Amino acid sequence: MTVDNDHELVAQIAEWRAYVDRRRELHHTDTEELEDHLRSRITELIGAGLRPDEAFLIAVKRMGSLDELSREFAREHSDRLWKQLVLPAEPTAPATARSRRALAVMIGCAALAAVGIKLPSLFGISMSDDSGGIFYARNLSLFALVPLAAYFAWHRAVRLRVVGILAALFVVGAVAANAYPLDDDSQSLVLTGLHLPLALWLVVGIAYVGGDWWSGRRRMDFIRFSGEWLIYFTLIALGGGVLTAVTAGTFNAIGLNPEEFISSWLVPCGAMAGVVVAAWLVEAKQSVIENMAPVLTRVFTPLFAATLLVFLGAVIWTGKGIHVDRDVLIIFDLLLAVVLGLVLYSISARDATTRPGLFDHLQLALVVSALIIDVIVLVAITGRITEFGFTPNKTAALGENLLLLANLAWSAWLFLGVIRRRTPFARLEQWQTRYVDAYTGWLWVVVLVFPLVFRFA
Repeated sequence: MTVDNDHELVAQIAEWRAYVDRRRELHHTDTEELEDHLRSRITELIGAGLRPDEAFLIAVKRMGSLDELSREFAREHSDRLWKQLVLPAEPTAPATARSRRALAVMIGCAALAAVGIKLPSLFGISMSDDSGGIFYARNLSLFALVPLAAYFAWHRAVRLRVVGILAALFVVGAVAANAYPLDDDSQSLVLTGLHLPLALWLVVGIAYVGGDWWSGRRRMDFIRFSGEWLIYFTLIALGGGVLTAVTAGTFNAIGLNPEEFISSWLVPCGAMAGVVVAAWLVEAKQSVIENMAPVLTRVFTPLFAATLLVFLGAVIWTGKGIHVDRDVLIIFDLLLAVVLGLVLYSISARDATTRPGLFDHLQLALVVSALIIDVIVLVAITGRITEFGFTPNKTAALGENLLLLANLAWSAWLFLGVIRRRTPFARLEQWQTRYVDAYTGWLWVVVLVFPLVFRFA
């Protein structure tokens, strides 16, 4: 028997790995080395005649205290650790050089994103006119995410084959955004503008994990990064808003109107560069955000759960269904996506060895509430399709809500099992990371297939 053939043993190793990953003093490569060592010992013990569960317990015991292991790795790899952790030594020359190179590459990629957003203006494509606005709506994600993927491709030292895959996927995205003859008021154009950035964000995920997209653990790392990136980008956006207001106020005070500069240069260039800068901050200041993000999830999870429960109560009290139109569908899908994001990030930040508590019950309530709302939305969408037929918007909403229904339903079941201590938490993690493939496939179907099926309507 091999280690990977025993599902219970795989789940135990995943829980152990999740616990080790919480040790900030251990680098990603350190935990991989520890896991390889643990698996080797388990294989040896199973070969000696022990049962898998016995082999796991003995192997973990022989690994020793994580505190001792952390300090040992700190001495051996002190050039890779943050200053404030285990050994209070000054950064070594290789670490400082690597940090400076990363900063320089980040600045270059951010500058590329900022300059790229202005290149179309050289060909007469302006954000201020209608045709230019449509062009930017189609391609905005390409300007930001191509430099971000390039940064991670360098930072992770990905293989040339992976670089080729990344380039091919971005080319497919660019073709989908520009090759189809979509009218300015077509539903397919709106769907492309909404779905292509998400599809390309997952392409960035391939670069983030160094091409190891089939690893569930590395996918969870990317999910965790996505939440942390969103926090930093929001902070940068808030700071940029203050900068914009100050710029407008100070120049107006001396009789100059900076509105054209702000709308044409400061905001678009700053937003594109901010995408890359936020990613670099997540990598460079990870210890700070690790303390902030779990707090935010614990604040907003009960708030969203209460909001959804109140909404369900209002639906029952009034007896009114949901009026389905495009804006309403977007609002509800956005709400369900935020709920799913909260659940995903809470899962990624949770210690798998922690005993179920009140917060797990709140998450279960949040998931069940979202599940019920999803069913209500699906009933409304189905009724509209039955009455008026299929349209790109309604079909996309139907597919997305069916995907959410399956995810939320099984997540609720797994959460219940975790709370009742009948299901290992690692199984919930595995379900979420594997389900990313379903979302990925659907996003590309909407971008590439829908315009053809609905004849560019």
